[in-house]
Amino acid sequence: MTMVRGIFGLWLLLLATVAAGAGEPAALAADEARAIRAVIQSQLEAFRRDDGAAAFAHAAPGIQDRFGTPEGFMAMVRAGYAPVYRPREVEFLEAALRDGRPVQSVRFVGPDGAAVIALYAMERQPDGSWRISAVYLLRSDEVAS
Repeated sequence: MTMVRGIFGLWLLLLATVAAGAGEPAALAADEARAIRAVIQSQLEAFRRDDGAAAFAHAAPGIQDRFGTPEGFMAMVRAGYAPVYRPREVEFLEAALRDGRPVQSVRFVGPDGAAVIALYAMERQPDGSWRISAVYLLRSDEVAS
């Protein structure tokens, strides 16, 4: 339960950061936006294959430390992120700097037909690569047919 509360706290922090951003979000450079999208797409492909090691490799070090193993990470994803783990539809929306943090918005339709918007907080690594540092799901009233 403590792990769940910790992750929930990260989500709330991300939401507060996104909601409290001063004014309009700043656009990301096109090459950064492409690189971020590629990381997220690669993780989604790993989920589709049930390749926990590959999916876990796209998580930022703080997330990896929190879950410890690909198996622990995948258990959390299966339990709390069904629309991301097994999407029926995926649509990339805006990628922007929000309060100085890169955030990629992605619309998912989950296996139950309900739509969510996922906000992916991204973290640049010392080697210049991008990793996913948090994902917050915003529920939508939309239902796909």
